[in-house]
Amino acid sequence: MTTERWNDEMLDELASSVGEMKESITEMRESISEVKDSVDGLRVTAQALLQVAAQTQQRMDMFDEQMALMKQQQQKHAEEMELMKQRQADSDKRFNVLLEEVRFLIRGNKQDDE
Repeated sequence: MTTERWNDEMLDELASSVGEMKESITEMRESISEVKDSVDGLRVTAQALLQVAAQTQQRMDMFDEQMALMKQQQQKHAEEMELMKQRQADSDKRFNVLLEEVRFLIRGNKQDDE
C-alpha cells in the first residue's frame, strides 16, 4: 500500500471541488426556498378558490331554494286561478238560469196581457 502525499495542486483541486459543492448547495437552497414560496402561493390561491367555490355553492343553494319556493307559489296561484275560473263558470250558469227564468216570466206576462 502506497501512501500518497497531498501536494498543492491536489489541495487546490479539493478546495475547488469543495467550493463548487458549496455553490451547488447554496443554489439548491435558493431553489428549495423558491419552491417553498411557490407552494405557499399555490396554497393561498387554492384556499381562495375553495372559498369562492363555497360561496358560489351557497348562492346556488339559495337560488335553488328560491326557485322551489317560486314554483310552489306558481302552483298555488295556478290552483287559485282554476278555482276562480270554476267559481266564475258556476256564477255564469246561475246567472243564465236566472236570466232564462226572467225571460220566461216576461213572456208569461206578455201573453197574459194579450
